[in-house]
Amino acid sequence: MPILREYKTATADLTAVRQIFDQELTSDNAAIADMIEQTGKFQGKMLRPLLVLLSGHACGNIEHPHHVVAAVTEMIHLATLVHDDVLDEARQRRGKHTINHLHGNEKAVLLGDMLISHAYHLCCSLENQSIARRIAATTNSVCEGELLQLKLRGRCDLTEKQYLDIITRKTAALMQTCCRLGAQLSQANEPTCNALDRFGKNLGAAFQIRDDILDLIGDEKTLGKTLGTDLKKEKLTLPGIHYINQTKPKNIDWLRQLFSSPDPQKLIQYQQRLTDSGSIDYAWNQAKHFIQNAKQNLPRTLKKQPRQDLENLADSILPQP
Repeated sequence: MPILREYKTATADLTAVRQIFDQELTSDNAAIADMIEQTGKFQGKMLRPLLVLLSGHACGNIEHPHHVVAAVTEMIHLATLVHDDVLDEARQRRGKHTINHLHGNEKAVLLGDMLISHAYHLCCSLENQSIARRIAATTNSVCEGELLQLKLRGRCDLTEKQYLDIITRKTAALMQTCCRLGAQLSQANEPTCNALDRFGKNLGAAFQIRDDILDLIGDEKTLGKTLGTDLKKEKLTLPGIHYINQTKPKNIDWLRQLFSSPDPQKLIQYQQRLTDSGSIDYAWNQAKHFIQNAKQNLPRTLKKQPRQDLENLADSILPQP
């Protein structure tokens, strides 16, 4: 995986995280073990474990609890992916068939639940139970974000503030926790933990805005998933919110029709309208703003190389023009 070469600081640690992950996620039932193995195909660059490890390295020494927390965050992340694919009726993720496509929604939901259960089982191995409580609170926040998005879907009057609240809960919260716990486990002081918390929050917001943009204008082969999922599920994201604010009220009816019938031709029209109105550029600029804020929150007191790695990681979130 390229990320292992890019961030040499954490290479050995990521190997240890993978070992803990694999040891925890086992089953003596061949069918269940096979489904667990299939989820491994959805692992990307281990971003969340990497945030735990680099934050820990930046503040002090890495110990076994860092590896455990990093594995836990990846399990929770994978659980949310499995559940998201059910909600979105997705057939592909990272170029592979989704669990729900292969095995049906019922098994996919239960597998996601099992991943979360294993995450908390692993958390219980830590002496400091405040870590488990923070992980639990974060998982609650992720669920709240997803519920809020479902409650507000189909709403053409969704505000940017509401959108940012949704993505802060459903995406940024876990990245915040990764950075905070990495620092906390390295005995960082409270101001440093708070600073890394803000770094993760801003990084997560940029990450989700990027994903939402790519769902509209990305390349399916590169992304390994079908475009227009948000439209199909009537989820208004930042480019669409900006577009409505620029053109309302004349195009709101058109957008409502798009929600009710998101065919490929209308998606192409929507892409063009978002581009022509400057809405795609606006969303990219907002993501860049969050990346800049993230880097500005990194204290100068952090170790030099891990700090640079965190900055590089932040820059890698957005594709280069």
